[in-house]
Amino acid sequence: MREIFAGVPREAELRAPLDGAALGEAERRLGRAVPAPLGALLRETDGVVDPYGTDVVWSLERVVEQNLLFWSGEAFAGLYMPFDALLFFGDDGGGDQFALVVEPERDDVFVWEHETDSRVWVAGGLQEYLRRALAGDGDWWRWPSRGSRSS
Repeated sequence: MREIFAGVPREAELRAPLDGAALGEAERRLGRAVPAPLGALLRETDGVVDPYGTDVVWSLERVVEQNLLFWSGEAFAGLYMPFDALLFFGDDGGGDQFALVVEPERDDVFVWEHETDSRVWVAGGLQEYLRRALAGDGDWWRWPSRGSRSS
């Protein structure tokens, strides 16, 4: 998985890797499996921070905490569409968050725009997401070239 970091800014921070026990415990708490690409990445680095300090990929603990909050429905009921089909794993530093689709499971990455509650396709998988997020600025996903699919 580390090959995806070739050519990205040296200032990007890769955290220490996770062990399999931590991932298993996280899956138990979540009540579902972490998608294989994200699990593989977290075994290499427990989070990725871009040169601007943005958590492009959260730590596993934050993945668990944020998703349990979003899935609880209590905090967001009446404000947003349900989040059950998504597993959030990173953000843009301005409130918009990135997620993998877990129901039905697919490799695509979507961004949840918190002001509009829209979910917009941004990458065909975690590797593409990382390459684009680490090579661009904070608004890399807003450009028209991001694609035109939405959920």
